[in-house]
Amino acid sequence: MAKFNLKVLLILSLGHLVTDIYQGALPATLPFLKEKLALSYTMTGFILMMANFTSSILQPLFGFYSDKKEKAILLPVGVLAAGIGYSLLSLPNNYIMVLFLVVISGLGIAAYHPEGYKTAHFFTGERSVTGMSIFSVGGNLGFSLGPIISIYLIHHLGFSYLPFMVVISLACVAIILSQKKTIAIPSLEHERKKQSTEKATLGSYVSLFMVIMVVIMRSWTQMGLLSYIPFYYINYMKGDPLIAGKLVFIYLLCGAAGTLIGSPFADRWGHRFFLRLTMLLATITLPLIFIPFIQNSILLYFILGLQGMLMISTFSVTIVMAQRLLPNRLGVASGLMVGFAIGTGGIGVTLLGIIADNYGVPAALKSICLLPLIGFILSLIVKYKDR
Repeated sequence: MAKFNLKVLLILSLGHLVTDIYQGALPATLPFLKEKLALSYTMTGFILMMANFTSSILQPLFGFYSDKKEKAILLPVGVLAAGIGYSLLSLPNNYIMVLFLVVISGLGIAAYHPEGYKTAHFFTGERSVTGMSIFSVGGNLGFSLGPIISIYLIHHLGFSYLPFMVVISLACVAIILSQKKTIAIPSLEHERKKQSTEKATLGSYVSLFMVIMVVIMRSWTQMGLLSYIPFYYINYMKGDPLIAGKLVFIYLLCGAAGTLIGSPFADRWGHRFFLRLTMLLATITLPLIFIPFIQNSILLYFILGLQGMLMISTFSVTIVMAQRLLPNRLGVASGLMVGFAIGTGGIGVTLLGIIADNYGVPAALKSICLLPLIGFILSLIVKYKDR
């Protein structure tokens, strides 16, 4: 395996940041699309569903394509498609064209992630989780920056100026192309990996399934909190919307920090042990947000920040575990973790919506507390050797 290469990982992380800027910006842009085209909430929701399907659920297919042969071209093409598809959304005057652009952007996002995670794998050296966390944190930051950048541009210049957002992807593509030889997967190492006799066993597939289920529980928890914290503190507790926004921001920011802070401990203590430990601690700390004196004090920021750090710190860990459980299918393993498993977070939010409609927002938020516990129990079943 190639040695740890910070330069390559930073370039890949930059591409990850840029593609996820567009993924994070889309939900913040929907109100402007709704107003311009006079869309219903159902039509607006369908836009998000198409974006989620193309950008997340389809990732394993791109991973399968990448595993057949090295497809470095997916990196610049993915960034470019993600940027062009999103940035042109303010131009069409019909709904079908908007859906087409959303699909183009989603496919670009789906193309970049498996190839990016697969490429990063070859430059992490012995510090697999640490290296992968450098790549992963770019996505965490991009997803957080997307809404801020897009809303700032639309607020100050107007919705018609959205095409200027493409400049970010063009600059990133130029950097990736200028460094294409530097970030190319070592051909000998790639062939050795493909021809390795170390193949996945039935036990490996069972463990991979369990890891996927853990990631689904983690994703449902994260998406549930991000969706229902604003509802809880604005609609139920009649609090300041600004506070709800700050709580979500703190959760995401601490999650990004946890991705970097936790990775050296995962490399040192073992991936499976770190996964179990963080899921257990997340199970213990999450119910604390319902204690009255915490709800009404600054401690709430601390608890939610800690929760974000614990939950999202396992992001890189589960990707490395999946890649080691499927050593000959690095792209598929990455696509399953980052695309399929995380993409199902929307299903969890839908189920929480049913609970909220029938039993109230507090019941929906409290039901989230069960998800880390289920994830912890599933992590105990995973058979995995750190090496």
